[in-house]
Amino acid sequence: MLDKSLQFLKKLKNNNNRDWFEAHKNDFNEAKLEFEEFVQKLIGTISKFDKSVSPDLKAKDCVFRIYKDVRFSKDKTPYKTNFGASINPGGKKSLQAGYYFHVQPGNIFIAGGNYMPPPDMLQAIRQEIDYNGDKLEKILKAKSYTAYFDGLDQEDKLKTVPKGYDKEHKHLELLKLKSFIAFTNVDEKKLNSKDILTYLGNGYKAMLPLNQFLREAIDN
Repeated sequence: MLDKSLQFLKKLKNNNNRDWFEAHKNDFNEAKLEFEEFVQKLIGTISKFDKSVSPDLKAKDCVFRIYKDVRFSKDKTPYKTNFGASINPGGKKSLQAGYYFHVQPGNIFIAGGNYMPPPDMLQAIRQEIDYNGDKLEKILKAKSYTAYFDGLDQEDKLKTVPKGYDKEHKHLELLKLKSFIAFTNVDEKKLNSKDILTYLGNGYKAMLPLNQFLREAIDN
């Protein structure tokens, strides 16, 4: 279903320079269109169970640019070798918890939650965990959730106790997190299955309670 996207990205990985990219701009445009059309279908699927995501949300407002900002990077190749989309109530620029779709040869996954929220939002989420951590624990242990995801990603995490919290806190490991995200890999062959939208949609739906918990923490 995303054959053009994957084929283009595979070639781009081996030819990540402006001359090659400009010579294959038509291939890029076709791949981008294919990806955006798929994301539009995902938006429609998600909007059916998450009413904060409008079915009128446009894929172009969710899909990230392929051009890299190399000013502060050691890797000076000019293009990303993936297509990514953040499906949030406000699109990719929103700070709200939402859903993410990532396509890269050998690395396809769905994800969601809240990635590296700014200090005020992080504090609000930690406060909600302090008050209602049992609720979050229950969400993370639900069968629908564990069918796709394994808890929350532990990569972005404090090594020490966050300021203002007890080292014996019941939910200390959750309080240490700086990001509240989960992801699961998708087999490339799965993309061509007839039920791919249902499969991805069920994964995103399993993440809805997590996103609602995070949004409510910030709204309150």
